[in-house]
Amino acid sequence: MDLPALEEAYERALAHEKAGRLDEAERAYREVLSIDPADCAGAAVRLAAMGRGATPDKAPDAYVATLFDQHADMFEAILVDQLGYRVPDLMREALDEAGLGPFERMLDLGCGSGLAGEAMYGAFTHLTGVDLSENMVAVAGEAELYDELYVGEAVRFLETWQGAGWDMIAATDVLPYMGALEAFFALAARSLAEGGVFAFSSETQPDEMMAGRPYIVGPHQRFAHSQGYVRDQLAANGLEAKVFSPITVRHEEGRPVPGHLVIAVRN
Repeated sequence: MDLPALEEAYERALAHEKAGRLDEAERAYREVLSIDPADCAGAAVRLAAMGRGATPDKAPDAYVATLFDQHADMFEAILVDQLGYRVPDLMREALDEAGLGPFERMLDLGCGSGLAGEAMYGAFTHLTGVDLSENMVAVAGEAELYDELYVGEAVRFLETWQGAGWDMIAATDVLPYMGALEAFFALAARSLAEGGVFAFSSETQPDEMMAGRPYIVGPHQRFAHSQGYVRDQLAANGLEAKVFSPITVRHEEGRPVPGHLVIAVRN
């Protein structure tokens, strides 16, 4: 791969996009894709956010891994201090209020630096973490909260898992990098022990922006899901929502990003 050419095309695309020259930005992003079909720059997601490309089923794995590898050292400072992210704490509060837990075996999908593990401290006996970013997994390991850590994509991990069912699966800040949820929810439900808990967050957008679609790529290149679509996927997989609460997931450019916190139980 020609890295200098990729970097030049990507910077040109960003400059055109920021200046509102969307035709030029589209051409440059398509050039990025031609140089790097694996799409570590996330050009396909940016095209979708601009309304110049089809909405993908998920963010490219290469893009997600690259994004978080680059920000692993400063991840918590950006996410918590700058963007006001506190979904793991909200999850723990909701679980306590619902009287759910403690859990014998917990799986933290998209574990990042370990924020969910920290928030859930004392509510699990054994904790496994999974993340696409090798650098983030290394940071999570430093917290010494996780009994096992794996570098991998969430759906593929669940597909290949051969162990016992999980008592809890957490997926905070995972859905914003997924569009279609059918496979993920089906595998999560299958991987839970009977009565197991699936706790996750999602982002959404106003109805007029969603326009009846189950998911879109929002203005900050993250997937937003309609409440109805998420509820349908829960019901289709035998998951009963005990908590389905509107939350502010984070802030972007000083504005709250709306979403939902969901705590569901496998029937």
